[in-house]
Amino acid sequence: MKNILLIGGSYGIGHEIASLLSDSHNVIIASRSADDLPEGCEHRKFDVLKDDITEIDLPETLDGLAYCPGSINLKPFKMLKPDHFSEDLEINFLSLVKVVHELLPKLKKADQASLVFFSTVAVQIGMPFHTSVAAAKGAIEGFAKSLAAEYAPNFRVNVIAPSLTDTPLAGKLLSSEDKKEKMAERHPLKRVGTTKDIAKVASFLLQDDSSWITGQIIGVDGGMSTLNIQ
Repeated sequence: MKNILLIGGSYGIGHEIASLLSDSHNVIIASRSADDLPEGCEHRKFDVLKDDITEIDLPETLDGLAYCPGSINLKPFKMLKPDHFSEDLEINFLSLVKVVHELLPKLKKADQASLVFFSTVAVQIGMPFHTSVAAAKGAIEGFAKSLAAEYAPNFRVNVIAPSLTDTPLAGKLLSSEDKKEKMAERHPLKRVGTTKDIAKVASFLLQDDSSWITGQIIGVDGGMSTLNIQ
């Protein structure tokens, strides 16, 4: 049974990924909280902003890694300060780099490890109020492609770029039925994403069925990044 490590998998998309994989994989969730974990998953208490991943108990070999922590800090550029950009870079990108670097020995022991990161549709298409988060997520996309090239064929690296998804992180943006309807209308498929929409793609990328896919930025966005139906 292969070992899959989810960084930040106790709720939202990470929780859904764990639910999909726990029957067929040894899933370890490293997160701050352990509430309502999917059955069969192991938990390690871990805060990406404070802790060292090498200090928690993990298998010697990791076959899959998904990094789920992120932020949605949407404000006009004039209201953003450099500290806001630093904070978004820290949680989205720099902590990801630190985790991957520290886990390299375990990932390299796998026959072919799979790494899955998360970006946003706002990197590909310019959106108002997204300057900070798009910059941080754009760093992830560039990093992932370079990492995939450098470590092929030892492991695969892919990025999922969702549009707005109904998760606790997006709670303020989807806090009423009216807001949900307005957000849904912006997408060609006329709905916002669900955690399962994103998790199904992530679980596919973490498994052997996707063994010939690497270095890709995969839009799971209701058609927003490529279709203009107005």
